[in-house]
Order: sequence, then C-alpha cells, then structure tokens
Amino acid sequence: MALTDHDTVEGCARMDAACRAAKIQFIPGTELTAEQNGNELHLLGYFLDTENRTLLTEIAKFQLVRQRRIHEMVARINELDIPLKAEDVFALANCRSPGRPHVARAMVKAGYCGSLDEVFERFLKKNRPAWVPKMKMSALDGIELIHQAGGVAVMAHPGLNRTDEVIPGLVEAGLDGIECFHTKHSPSVSRHYLEIADKFGLLITGGSDCHGLSKGRPLIGTVKLPYEHVEKLMDAARKTVAGKLFTSSRRQS
Repeated sequence: MALTDHDTVEGCARMDAACRAAKIQFIPGTELTAEQNGNELHLLGYFLDTENRTLLTEIAKFQLVRQRRIHEMVARINELDIPLKAEDVFALANCRSPGRPHVARAMVKAGYCGSLDEVFERFLKKNRPAWVPKMKMSALDGIELIHQAGGVAVMAHPGLNRTDEVIPGLVEAGLDGIECFHTKHSPSVSRHYLEIADKFGLLITGGSDCHGLSKGRPLIGTVKLPYEHVEKLMDAARKTVAGKLFTSSRRQS
C-alpha cells in the first residue's frame, strides 16, 4: 500500500506505523504537480527517502504556495458574500498541504453548499469564480527531484491528462513508469497505457487516487495489480539509490 499525497510526505510516518501493525507492506511516496510543454501533469514518487533534505525543502515551497492559494480562494468566495473563513479550512485540512477539496469540505460543513460536487461546479473548477491557478514545477525538474530522493518517478493517471504526446520526452528525461490502472481508467484506457508502457519499457503501476470520503466511500484498496510490478518498482528504486551512491563516491574521490 502506498501513500502519495500532493506535495507532502507528512502522512508517511503514521501510514508506515499503521501498515506495520496490520502486516501490510508500505511504500512511501508523494505526488508532485508538474508541467510539460504547457500541459499540467502529476508525477508520483515511490519508495522515496521521506527525510531527504532537498525533497523536503522543495515541497515546503509548494506547501507555502498552497496555503497562500487557500487564502486567495477564500477571499474570492468572500467577495460573493459567503463568509467562509480561511482558518476553518486550515483547521479542517490539518496538514501543511491544503487544497481545493478542503475548501469544498469547509463549505459543505458550514452549510453554504449541499455537496462537494456542488462547491466545485459553482466555485472551484477552472474558470469558476473562486478558482486560483496552481504553481507547477517543470516535469523534468520533478523527475530529477524524485530520483535524487531515491525514488521512482511515475506519470499519474495519464488517461485524465490526455497528454500522450509528452510521454516520449518524459521518458528521455528519465521517467520510470506510468499509472496504467486507476479508478477513472476504463479497461480500454488501461490497455492503451499498458501498450505505451510496453513500447517505452516503462514500469506499470496502479492507484485508487483516494481522497478520503469525498466520493462517498474511501477508494483506497480498490485498485490492485500483480505483485510482480511492485517488485519491479523496488528494483528500480534500488538502482536509483545505487546510482546516487556511485555518483557521490566519484565526486568525493
């Protein structure tokens, strides 16, 4: 079981402890918001060193931007005569990496909307009155950041991004894998990305993209894939770490 929260690794320690108690193998990770050729895409980092200083420094920058983004979204909602408070959003989020779902939950909790979908449709989707653009890092920088933290870089839910044209360039930059299985991927979409993975020699992953109870029930555990793919991910992570050690030793010599 992996945890890949957006722009943070702060939940990994608790998740690791819970998985140990349940005798479940835990894979620490994160999800970075990136951009390639003007296209937004998300990069999953698996088997990361969650105490890597460079990783923590970089995601701290994103967390600060996320917090400022919450203030901006709430200010825009306030301009619509809805007295939502930013403090209520942060209290509900209870993390350093808040996002739109937390704003939506706060709106529903306060009784300003009847559902999360309503909040997004009326206020938070792109081109809606409270939508605020996200800061994105270069996808190439994101891949490098994941690798230097000992992780494996994977393109998340490609069927949602619909930016297949950027995949060859990402592969050249060191992309390790692609998320072929996802709760919003149809069987035909999964087959399409399995073919792409085979074409470019990419690792295959799957994820539920669980966002708590926002869909009515937790999606975690609903997407599974053969363990052989996990073993290949682990092998790739070991090679990444070995490569780092080799490079470091050469620099020191």
